[in-house]
Amino acid sequence: MDDTKIQDILGFLEQPSRYLGTETHRFLKDRRRIRLHMALAFPDLYEIGMSHFGIQILYHILNQDPQIFAERVFAPGEDLAWRLNAEGIPLTTLESRTPLHRLDIVGFSLLYELNYTNVLYMLDFGKIPFLSADRSADDPLVIAGGPCTCNPEPVADLFDAMVIGEAESVIQDMARVWLSWKDEGDGRRESVLKQWSQIEGVYVPSFYRPAYDAKGFQHLEPRDDRGLKAEKIVRRAVVPDLTAAPFPLNPVMPFGKPVHDRLRLEIARGCTRGCRFCQAGILYRPVRERSPEGLLEMAQKSLSFTGYDNVSLLSLSTGDYSALGHLMEHLMDRCEGKKVALSLPSFRAGTLTPKLMQQIQRVRKTGFTIAPEAGSQRLRDIVNKNLSETEILETVKNAFSLGWQAIKLYFMVGLPFETDADLEAIVSLVQKMNKITGAKHPRGKGKRAVHVSVATFIPKPHTPFQWASQDSLDRAREKIDFLKRVLRGPRIQLKWQNPEVSLLEGLWARGDRRLCRLLIHAYQQGCRFDGWTDHFRFDRWEAAVAHTGIDIDFFTTRRRSLSEPLPWDPFDMGVSRRFLEEEWEKAEKGFSTPDCRGGECHGCGVCDFETLQPRIHPRAELDAPKETRPSKSEERAPLRGYRVLYSKTGPARYFGHLEMVKLILQGIRRADIPMAHTQGFHPKPKVAFANPLPVGMESEKEAFILWTTETLSPSRLAEALSPKMPEGIKISRCESVSPTAGIPAPPSIRYRIILPHGHFDAAALEAFQNAEKWPWEETDRNGRLKTYELKRMVPSTARVAPHILDVTIENRSGKTLRPDVWIRAVFRFDEETIKRMRIIKRDDGSQDV
Repeated sequence: MDDTKIQDILGFLEQPSRYLGTETHRFLKDRRRIRLHMALAFPDLYEIGMSHFGIQILYHILNQDPQIFAERVFAPGEDLAWRLNAEGIPLTTLESRTPLHRLDIVGFSLLYELNYTNVLYMLDFGKIPFLSADRSADDPLVIAGGPCTCNPEPVADLFDAMVIGEAESVIQDMARVWLSWKDEGDGRRESVLKQWSQIEGVYVPSFYRPAYDAKGFQHLEPRDDRGLKAEKIVRRAVVPDLTAAPFPLNPVMPFGKPVHDRLRLEIARGCTRGCRFCQAGILYRPVRERSPEGLLEMAQKSLSFTGYDNVSLLSLSTGDYSALGHLMEHLMDRCEGKKVALSLPSFRAGTLTPKLMQQIQRVRKTGFTIAPEAGSQRLRDIVNKNLSETEILETVKNAFSLGWQAIKLYFMVGLPFETDADLEAIVSLVQKMNKITGAKHPRGKGKRAVHVSVATFIPKPHTPFQWASQDSLDRAREKIDFLKRVLRGPRIQLKWQNPEVSLLEGLWARGDRRLCRLLIHAYQQGCRFDGWTDHFRFDRWEAAVAHTGIDIDFFTTRRRSLSEPLPWDPFDMGVSRRFLEEEWEKAEKGFSTPDCRGGECHGCGVCDFETLQPRIHPRAELDAPKETRPSKSEERAPLRGYRVLYSKTGPARYFGHLEMVKLILQGIRRADIPMAHTQGFHPKPKVAFANPLPVGMESEKEAFILWTTETLSPSRLAEALSPKMPEGIKISRCESVSPTAGIPAPPSIRYRIILPHGHFDAAALEAFQNAEKWPWEETDRNGRLKTYELKRMVPSTARVAPHILDVTIENRSGKTLRPDVWIRAVFRFDEETIKRMRIIKRDDGSQDV
């Protein structure tokens, strides 16, 4: 799809910036000079995919090689999919608009089982056959990685190869093998697959065939005498030292509203807590911490590259990072003066101390979630949460006393050995927290709330609970309904995961290759975006299950025997089966296993204590921070105002107003401009923008006023800002203004309207010009009837060329008429034609402030 075609489509889309591909820090390469052209595919919408930092890491790693061009592609929204289908256009990459079927490799990230239908969705619109066996030499190789590949079998037939484990080093090895095969190989797909299968962490499904015994259990067997093993087929790939691992300091800056729109620093990988339900706690062993010195340097550089105003410290259990207090204090010393906040998305009650909370709130209070998982101490011991009710309540009490207004809590129902008393314990614990929200504290203001999220437990592969049964649909509904009835109150908000969604997630998490035909049939019946409530259609899944004869209970509600083979047995995550069995037996007895971080090794089997072992960084003496908190005199310094004039053209016309404001503010921070901020608990930059433009409209002259804490040269300010703006935003000039200046509404606005195909009817325009009055009525998007007298509002029109008009619209009392309303009233064009027009706002007649 070339740029002409995508520009024709963008005007019809609800969130067109998803598909621009012009973000800051994205890679663009000359396709004539690259040898391997591939796509990193994320089977969900842009704002979800761009929130996944793994794809940023792989994008950065691959594109460091000048021979490789790795682009991005995300699942198209339904509006784009309809347009692609209607116009016969294939799904393409973002950066170069290359159709997926013309690439060498397409690599999918599998993070969530209910995204599997979206894999088919993207293959379908990318014109690539679903099954590996059906692809020819002209089709790209389709590969996959991510946590879901720890049990690759349900979707194994879709992929030519799958990465098991951490992909940083594996993806580079696979690329090198492909380049060598392209130069020296025989051109046969099987040859490169054979070489890939020799890389630790790479699984080639076509080299194995599933066999089923009399009980219906799957066994994998080699297809021929290649010397392949039938027992442990693949051992996961692991990055031994996280500090030495590649990290993108200048990640692609997403448009729109990604789920996580902040600088993300992975401070550690792995966890030593040993929660028995937690798959990630197994898949990412052993714990590997980045050095605090390295993290401070990464944060400083990345903030200057990105312009984010929030730093998020990522880890499975951030509170367990050994030098956390020291790291946070130094980070805030460097960030506080620039109003950069710190957030800790994953925190464990008991490790979130008042001292840490005080560090967080030095700029503004960011949210955090506490996950008790279970309501009773008995059940928390069974799942090895090692968390007491006292620790939970004390953490909540400290947060509210320091001024937080909301605490998020996460629970699961259907955990192994759960009783009705355990459900009632959830209610009791939440009610105790609710009493804390009602208590009065000197610093507590506003309405406090406890936000409770509940989901049905899913026994995941490679965990001690992999043999457990999952609650039936009816039983899960009963438990959720019970909590919905009793967890009520003015300060309690309850959310829950649809039990039908949980059932399907359990099916795909623990299934085998027989499920692939179910997946294809469900997709053909319209299933996609199954993780989205407004798209999920369980009735279609039920019909697909009935059609294919899949027994859901066989994979979900049935408790499994310790002696039976499991579909994921051939894939070695490093943790021994013996260790998992021992943990399962401890759970049955209600025994807990202590954290191995500071105690003895429990012999899980992951570490060899040579190459692979825990890497812990104790508290380190760091250099004094270079940037410190501004003094009181600096905070009281007089403000300086600057009016910045800019144009918004090309791809930038598809930014919504709030989106554009965010991107410009990020550019200002990247330019290191000392912006003034508001006071209070949530300081915001002091910047004022003119009235928003409709999405899709261009402008040759827009303005915003920026207040700073230092005196700047207007010309130098313009020079500093210009290279930091997103593509399509061009700074024309800056000028000093009064600190109390505003942006006045112009008396009139001139527009140029360009019709790409066809012409404007000269007779229709003449009729308007000669009329004394031209009344017009239409209903807006909110259903309200609008009445206009167009002759009064449009004093000047001119036909510059058959396909170009110049129009002046009066802007009385700050109220104006959208040009498309006038076009519709005079030329009676349909919405399709109007959407394809270019409308350019020109000089608005306003004077300098």
